[in-house]
Amino acid sequence: MTTRLALKQITKRYPAVVANDGVDLSVQAGEIHAVLGENGAGKSTLMKIIYGVTRPDSGRIFWNGVETDIGSPALARQLGIGMVFQHFSLFDTLTVTENIALGLPRGTRIDALERRIADTAHQYGLDLEPRRHVHTLSVGERQRVEIVRALLGGPQLLILDEPTSVLTPQAVSKLFETLRKLASEGCSILYISHKLDEIRALCHACTVMRGGKVTGVCDPRGETEASLSRMMIGTDPPPVVYREKPAGETMLAVRNLALPRAHPFATELADIDFEIRAGEILGVAGVSGSGQQELLGVLSGEDTRAEPDAILLEGVAIGRRSAAWRRGRGMAFVPEERLGRGAVPELSLAQNVLLSHQDGNTVRHGFVRRTAARRLAAGIIERFRVKAAGPGAPAASLSGGNLQKYLIGREVERKPRVLLVAQPTWGVDVGAAAQIRAELLNLRDAGCAVLVVSEELDELFEISDRLVVMSKGRMSPSIKAVEADNDLVGRWMSGLWEGNVTGTAHVQA
Repeated sequence: MTTRLALKQITKRYPAVVANDGVDLSVQAGEIHAVLGENGAGKSTLMKIIYGVTRPDSGRIFWNGVETDIGSPALARQLGIGMVFQHFSLFDTLTVTENIALGLPRGTRIDALERRIADTAHQYGLDLEPRRHVHTLSVGERQRVEIVRALLGGPQLLILDEPTSVLTPQAVSKLFETLRKLASEGCSILYISHKLDEIRALCHACTVMRGGKVTGVCDPRGETEASLSRMMIGTDPPPVVYREKPAGETMLAVRNLALPRAHPFATELADIDFEIRAGEILGVAGVSGSGQQELLGVLSGEDTRAEPDAILLEGVAIGRRSAAWRRGRGMAFVPEERLGRGAVPELSLAQNVLLSHQDGNTVRHGFVRRTAARRLAAGIIERFRVKAAGPGAPAASLSGGNLQKYLIGREVERKPRVLLVAQPTWGVDVGAAAQIRAELLNLRDAGCAVLVVSEELDELFEISDRLVVMSKGRMSPSIKAVEADNDLVGRWMSGLWEGNVTGTAHVQA
């Protein structure tokens, strides 16, 4: 079998960390090769070196048997290397087609490119509207743009960094069919994921990294999830213990919420009706772009167009109240987009803590108490085991999983009465995911009302007391999580529940 890519003793140092320490990696033609490791293990840095985004300090790269200097992403694409980043590299103010055109030769006809995008998206089951502006897309839809952009180049090597983190089970199955077809045609695939079941089902080989070094190479098809977890984090992940308990009084209630589109590509909300009680986790499932983003915007106070009494916080009408007012009354929010909304990339972790902590401890008489902010940030880093160079580290310097742990920790430290959280474990390793889920359960047990929007059905089944599903801006009836299953939730994702006028059939829960 031909060796498509070989890395020899790749090393990359940053001021506070050695991201890659003498890494060897070999990928064969037509092989789906996983790179597995906990957050901060050096996986993303290694992929950026292969794609030409980052240059190694030392080491050698061989492409199709020839030593090669991959000095830029443009050169990587010329060689036949495509990459889908975990943190998307898209311009918000451009359309899908315009974003994809940036990586193609000059003179590419936009109308012809639109047709190619639509055809490729349809072929691979990744629905896209080429003329939509990126700022109107959900995280899941943006990921589809990245995947289609990479596939349009007809790559010999495709690098996928957490490609299924916000895809539905049906879309994941379709993507796997696509990847297996690409591999059968000779395309090599480097697959980064924290989902051990995916790696065992899809990949032919697996390189495990820990602390910037390669700690093992295996065939994941011959491993168990437990053995892969031990190779990755050195131990079994802590168990998440769910205990059923009676819920308390209603903390957040939504009554007949209807909201027109904020822009032409938004999802209109209609007939949204639910409540969350103290000591309860309500899970919200649904295909990306089904109205979850709009719902979170109106609940958090980012969108104040709702009728005042359509949203009640402990019985108080808050539909027109600001996000700051709601935070002051005990509401906390973790958005799905970490960099840009959850955190300011250029600011330090200590400065970012001020986005949600502006009480007398960190801000007094209008003045920021920097020492207190740093102390709070350091406590979050320690408690949630965030790999960072201290409170002064810029948010952008953290891996995706570590930044997520920090943002969850920042909100948990506020001891909220109501917590809204989107995609809590997106791109997070198994150990960190278990910790985040345990913290959400701890909040719930302490009396917090928690709403979790997630496209990880297993996650929702694991931690939710009740489940609802969103489809085309409408919400299903609630069902106890213990009574739900993949088949039922999958049908509801298509709008097929009894009483839904947009569904094509009726399903009895």
